[in-house]
Amino acid sequence: MRGRERLHELVDRFPRCRVLVYGDLVLDRFILGSPKRISREAPVLILRFEEQRDVPGGGANAMANILTLGGQAMAVGVVGDDEEGKVLRQALDALGGDVSRVVVAPGLRTVTKVRILAGGPSALKHQVARYDIEDQVGDGELKEALMRALDEVAPWVHAVAVSDYGYGAVFAQGVQALRSQLGGGVPVVADSRFALPSLGPVDGATPNLEELSAHAGHFPQTDREVAEAAENLRRKLRARFVVATRGSQGLTLVERAQPPFHLPVFGTDQVADVTGAGDTVLATLTLALAAGGTPKEAAVLANLAGGIVVMKAGTATVSAEELHRAVDMAPFIHD
Repeated sequence: MRGRERLHELVDRFPRCRVLVYGDLVLDRFILGSPKRISREAPVLILRFEEQRDVPGGGANAMANILTLGGQAMAVGVVGDDEEGKVLRQALDALGGDVSRVVVAPGLRTVTKVRILAGGPSALKHQVARYDIEDQVGDGELKEALMRALDEVAPWVHAVAVSDYGYGAVFAQGVQALRSQLGGGVPVVADSRFALPSLGPVDGATPNLEELSAHAGHFPQTDREVAEAAENLRRKLRARFVVATRGSQGLTLVERAQPPFHLPVFGTDQVADVTGAGDTVLATLTLALAAGGTPKEAAVLANLAGGIVVMKAGTATVSAEELHRAVDMAPFIHD
């Protein structure tokens, strides 16, 4: 089967694929306003409030992308018994996601990233401030509840996306217990902000250049340097592959017993917003593997999806229709 046709077929299989998202579930809250005046109390801008937008972020954004791409998704993570946790679960439920295994923790504050954006009525709004509401998932009952949830969902899934933002819902015991229950036929792909090697062996990983440099001890710049750093990380993780996302330079795939595979960025390198782009890459890559794609085919689709989402403002998702169009348009896919 030829290149574009094969990729279209994989996207068409997405609705039959069941993906578990195990990770830190975040609410991204956007407060939009228009400039009013400079405050007399302090040299700060006063905004006239216009609207509030709440969208899934972090691991929840990865789940949202799986759902908008047509896949089936279940979440295992933790939210608080607060308004933000309720809003986040409702948003995922409205997209068709299964949040029945999300642990609701009394007294815990749902991780919420609040971005304040300002701009005129006909202008693109820009972020002027941000504050984060952060609580950690500690040891004890919450982690035991997560382990039970992972045990319950293991027979259900074709692939697992692990989204670790460092808030404690993802931990090595959970990842490895899940992986042992799944066996070797279900891929586990991890994206971890701080602790990728400590999660233990995984099948694949999607570090960005900053994360890759933390493991390499230097910042890789050329194709060769990125490939070498990614291969060293792959061996450390005992993984089948590593996809290094490189922003305006596309991505690099290293795979066991295969030469490095470099893909240029899809679209333009003049991006609108990179918020959540890594979540989109993780979601698309994992969903494509669940559909039976090879790491190379999955990396191509993930690269296309990442190129689409960075042209959208805020935390955004990609649809199957957009991905089909990108497959037809991408100059680096050969028929």
